[in-house]
Amino acid sequence: MRKRRSVLIMIFLLLISGMSAFCAESVQLLRKAEESGILVYWDSLTQTGLMEKNGHQISFRAGDSIVLLDSRKLSIMDVPSVENGTILVSQKFFDDAESFFKTESSGTPFRIGAILVDPGHGGKDPGAMQTFHVNGKTLTVREKDITLSVGKMLYARLKTAYPDKQIILTRDTDKFLSLGERTDIANSVKLKENEAILYVSVHVNASLDKKASGYEVWYLSPGYRRTVIDKSDAGNDNVLFPILNGMMEEEYTQESILIAKFIMDGLQTQIGDKTKPRGIKAEEWFVVRNANMPSVLIELGFLTNYAEAQNLSSTVYLQKASLGIYNGISDFITHFEHSRGFTSSK
Repeated sequence: MRKRRSVLIMIFLLLISGMSAFCAESVQLLRKAEESGILVYWDSLTQTGLMEKNGHQISFRAGDSIVLLDSRKLSIMDVPSVENGTILVSQKFFDDAESFFKTESSGTPFRIGAILVDPGHGGKDPGAMQTFHVNGKTLTVREKDITLSVGKMLYARLKTAYPDKQIILTRDTDKFLSLGERTDIANSVKLKENEAILYVSVHVNASLDKKASGYEVWYLSPGYRRTVIDKSDAGNDNVLFPILNGMMEEEYTQESILIAKFIMDGLQTQIGDKTKPRGIKAEEWFVVRNANMPSVLIELGFLTNYAEAQNLSSTVYLQKASLGIYNGISDFITHFEHSRGFTSSK
């Protein structure tokens, strides 16, 4: 396990004796936030949210009084709740949040320091395959070739656009890498202070249903629990460690969902009506579940669908797909660095 960035060592706990119970009149967070220009990201599955304004973030969880401020400090606020799908907070919770958002930003800005592009399969592992006939010729399309083509296109775009960042391909030839080797590459990347890394895995789908079609973006299910920080970052405190680790897990999930949404929008813009978007989904994919960073897995389409296999064999189509993914990553980077980021590791 890599050691968490030093800024986490600065975390402190504001223990408030006689903290007020959540009995005051509650307000609807989303409505109040919209009135005040606060962005709110909410994941109903994990019951966690993130408020953002003026380059500051507050990460919170329904039913929990502990919040995380700018990924570096723990604080105690009135307990948020959810009733009939509506996020409710006390007026004091909202006032405290507004006061925090008015504070001056300090410290080194957060940035994306590295992007790891992982073309799925390779070598002895071809992945999904489809054979069809075009103009009297037999053509076999293999997942490992499609993912490598898109991965190299995406790598080239990112390398040109972000010369100041580490752009990494897990493979640039037709070679086999185990799933463990792929995440080991990601987890071993050296980052500077306040830098984060993104993990983007590219795949192609297959189904027993030959009519299944479309692209989708997956993120790691919040139900899969893992250790993402070093225990020393919590001062070896057995009480503080699970709190910090859980919050960092939730922030990785929030970031992964945002990346997935940006990439889905980018693909939809570029691919258009060539096929359909199947949405953003959560799963415990092994290829990303051991990566200690925000991670997504992209399924570009179904090789088992004859028409879609022809699309995936087209260089023009793959260029559009790579551009859609690039635009999604770029939009996320802009958002992340503008807002000073959520999490990072080194």
